[in-house]
Amino acid sequence: MKEEITKVLTMIQEGKIDADKGSELIQVLQQKEESENKFVEKTKYLDKTLKVRVVSTENDNVTVNLPIKLVKAVLMAGHSIAASIPQSEKYVKDIDINLLLEAIENELDGQIVDIKSANGDSVAVFIE
Repeated sequence: MKEEITKVLTMIQEGKIDADKGSELIQVLQQKEESENKFVEKTKYLDKTLKVRVVSTENDNVTVNLPIKLVKAVLMAGHSIAASIPQSEKYVKDIDINLLLEAIENELDGQIVDIKSANGDSVAVFIE
């Protein structure tokens, strides 16, 4: 972008455009760069992984790694399926799916769910 701004400044200096038009062009260039930066940041976030870890005192452990790109599409269906399986129902019933969707929409990182039962079972959900 620096090269483009330099070209605009050169055009002003050479009298090819006036200062107002030059200012306008520079603002457009800056907005374009901001837009590209946001797209790159969003793309980097979509390359992250949603990780679910269930640790049971009865060794019914679960490890799930899902790319964020895939998560939004299958989150509701996956939770419904897991909730209908008797062995996993007790582990997923307390997971707030809306919280997970909100976390994805807001590009949150780190641990977003941490559940520990009285008997030592635990569920952790995080994005990294």
